[in-house]
Amino acid sequence: MSSERQKIDDDSRASQGSSSSSCVEDTTTEPSPSSSECGIVPTLGVSPTDSPTTPISSAGSCEREEEMKRSAVKKRIERYFYQLLEGCGNATCGNRFCASSGKVPALTPDQAAARALQLFAEEAKLCTSVQPSKVARTEDHPSCPSQADFSSDSMACRETGGGGESSCRPSSAMSPSKSHLKSPSSSQSGVEVTTTTTHLDEEVIDNLVRSCIERNSPLALIRSVGAIFSSTDAVARSFRQRAVTPIDLLLRKAPQKDLRNLTKEDLRSLEGDLDKDEDSSCAGREPVPEIHETDVDVKSLRRAVKQLFGLEDEEANQPKNIFPVFEPMNNALQTLATSLKIDLEVTIQKEAIEDIIRIFVVVFEVISIAPAEFLEGGLTKMCSAAASLPVWAQARLAWIWARNSTPILRPILESLQQIITLQVIPSMIPVQDNEVIVNATKLMKIVYYADILAGEVDSVQLREEDAPTTTAADEDLEATARWSFDDVKFTTTAKADPLAQELGVHPIDARKPFMALSEFYNESLSDTIEMDYDYLNYKNMHMDEKNMNKKFCFMLYSFILTPATKTLALYYDSRIRMYSERRINYFTTHLSGQAPNPYLKLKVRREHLIDDALIELEMITMENPKDLKKQLVVEFMGEQGIDEGGVSKEFFQLIVEQIFNPDYGMFINQEDTDTMWFNSMSFENEAQFTLIGIVLGLAIYNNIILAVNFPMVVYRKLLGIRGSFPDLQDWNPKLFRSLKAMLEDDEPDMETVYMQTFEINYQDVFGNVLKHELKSNGRDLFVTQENKREFVDLYSEYLLNVSIERQFSAFRKGFRMVTDESPLGLLFRPEEVELLVCGSKEFDFEELQAATDYDAGYTADTPVIRNFWEIVHALPIENQRQLLEFTTGSDRVPVGGLSRLKMVIARNGPDSDSLPTSHTCFNVLLLPEYETKEKLKRLLLKAISYCKGFGML
Repeated sequence: MSSERQKIDDDSRASQGSSSSSCVEDTTTEPSPSSSECGIVPTLGVSPTDSPTTPISSAGSCEREEEMKRSAVKKRIERYFYQLLEGCGNATCGNRFCASSGKVPALTPDQAAARALQLFAEEAKLCTSVQPSKVARTEDHPSCPSQADFSSDSMACRETGGGGESSCRPSSAMSPSKSHLKSPSSSQSGVEVTTTTTHLDEEVIDNLVRSCIERNSPLALIRSVGAIFSSTDAVARSFRQRAVTPIDLLLRKAPQKDLRNLTKEDLRSLEGDLDKDEDSSCAGREPVPEIHETDVDVKSLRRAVKQLFGLEDEEANQPKNIFPVFEPMNNALQTLATSLKIDLEVTIQKEAIEDIIRIFVVVFEVISIAPAEFLEGGLTKMCSAAASLPVWAQARLAWIWARNSTPILRPILESLQQIITLQVIPSMIPVQDNEVIVNATKLMKIVYYADILAGEVDSVQLREEDAPTTTAADEDLEATARWSFDDVKFTTTAKADPLAQELGVHPIDARKPFMALSEFYNESLSDTIEMDYDYLNYKNMHMDEKNMNKKFCFMLYSFILTPATKTLALYYDSRIRMYSERRINYFTTHLSGQAPNPYLKLKVRREHLIDDALIELEMITMENPKDLKKQLVVEFMGEQGIDEGGVSKEFFQLIVEQIFNPDYGMFINQEDTDTMWFNSMSFENEAQFTLIGIVLGLAIYNNIILAVNFPMVVYRKLLGIRGSFPDLQDWNPKLFRSLKAMLEDDEPDMETVYMQTFEINYQDVFGNVLKHELKSNGRDLFVTQENKREFVDLYSEYLLNVSIERQFSAFRKGFRMVTDESPLGLLFRPEEVELLVCGSKEFDFEELQAATDYDAGYTADTPVIRNFWEIVHALPIENQRQLLEFTTGSDRVPVGGLSRLKMVIARNGPDSDSLPTSHTCFNVLLLPEYETKEKLKRLLLKAISYCKGFGML
């Protein structure tokens, strides 16, 4: 055994570059002056005489020594493996364990692997010049690599100078770039060392760093980084996971004991295990990758890059690089990005694009380690290249990041946000025409979907099918007693995002993303963008889909826009549609000789508000549903006031107060959450709920905020996602916690502890207890460990969907009758729709003061104005709401906060006993110039407390 240990020790030293090894790996030296002048690519290895002097811990030394010994054992077994399969190449070989002797029977790779392990244990004879074949594939097994491909250390022999002694070096399947450099150890004898530079990995970088630290010269490291990271082929070959060989499979299955002491039974068992492995006969081949898989060794890559950049890594026990490499890396990445962009413009082969995807995985891992260093060059260029990826490749990259590279998502996102912000501030052109901003946004979209995929995503089974896509104008709807809202069909202009379709996911599916989706908002861009110009680009793209000179449109990348900016886009869409309807009405009525009706007019009595409004809307919908797209004008019968927006605000406020009153019977109040929910036992028919949906749609369409308080699941259902168990968390927290505790309970006695069957109890509006079976014979089926998940899903499905199917379907139909053609679903997620409907919950009157303008002689420094704001800031929240309603017609805060509310305070004469007044349509407060602060406060509170109605104080 001592001789065997000596052989292993020799192999171990050979792996470190010992000249006594029978297979010597080539190593690097500092380049000679001549090679430097000629621009020869520097080598990647370390000279055989080099030994790193950087101190490392004793534990690290032991681990490294053990790793080298394991590697030496494996290499020796591999030599037996290839000796059995291919022989040594000597036609007169007399070794009975060598294929060249003709004494070895035909073996499969699995049989050869097991036999090699046996020969190793027996210390059998080993030929000194085992040369595996360089044939890439065998004819017998075209789907499998050749035996030579299985070796991780394939050797290609060469003749060294002078002595003619045969030695071996690693060979690459790729075409290497060669550099002829003279080693200090061989310069005296004139022996020239030939090396190949094809890729980087953790070991190569470690050797380079150690060598450069020892020599106190970064030249080899800098040139190697520049050469590799500026070459697409070299980066594509770098940091690859090593293919699994039969030897790997065998060693994994080997018993945990000394390999030299294996019994024949152990060997037969190992051979049998390999035969059972359906993939072992083709080990080492590259299968068709799953969409989220990558053969880049991401963990090894991160450790290597941290060492390269001189950063601390708790997991690695390696010397830190002390030389700057950011500048050459940045320059190399810019060159690489230019090549990638050209390749993507001319390449359509999937295999070539797979290599490009692999390059992006490597490059963005590198950039994410120190993103600030690459903002000005490498990252910007890479954005341009990534923007040229086909949709399927973008989806592939998003999946890879989501499953393998989540730590890089936030650094990459923050870097992209910085690039966009730095470009927006000095930009003198529309942001849609800024190529840097556009490319960064396109790459951010890939990060956005990777963020969604990396978190919790709802099942596609929760999506509801869209209604048929024909327009209501094409239907001949007659106002008859048999007319039904079911006759109305919808059309949708917003098309699905191609990347979302490729991924099979939609932003509304995101339940809990890896990062909050609000982190993708860019405030600077949202404040700078001209949404009228962007909306024009959006409409042109839909009108002329074949136009090759399409302008970039941020509405198709709405994740980067704040809700306030997206609300502005929705405003432009509704106003242009209102103008179109008005123009069409003038034209058609002029030709037919009828009186024009350009507005959606509602005449209602304040005492019979609900009845009048619902009857008016029902008649309008029966005659022509397209009239709902006209601008709303409300008139309270018997009252003064022309509706320029303020009357409509009061109309919606009053109708919401009455409709959502539990006494009305259509909705019930969830006491635990103070939210409104559909009354499943309501006596109202579907038409009434349809009309309520129309009211909600009209509020959004006319840019009016409502005082409704639905749980989030309502907005998810409006956008086409059925309610599920996680939605119970804000719908009924107590029930959610109870069901969650049941799911987490793993005790076997669940059936006797909970005594719960698949029959549930609930109360109607009158307090009567009703029963419902969640499945057939549910009353006799107890909840157990095996079916508890099914029970929770069925229970949630009943509460959130089945029990209110009739009411909510009608409600959603009415909502879609108004919003079906708007880009609402394109721009907004459920939580943003809630913000759009209900407004912001933050009452910051400091923002309102900063945004207020003054007129008719008032300024911010006028004494009465200073007194006014001192009074307002000291008021309780309820009085502040009253002031907001008195001035604007609504007590809700618009999307984006009170800074979005442009209020005007105008002088209304000298000091008097008159109350303050307002023009709610224009957000104007008319304030007399009161002499004292006390008088101002008294009259202001009186005015805001009795402000209902127009001209009826």
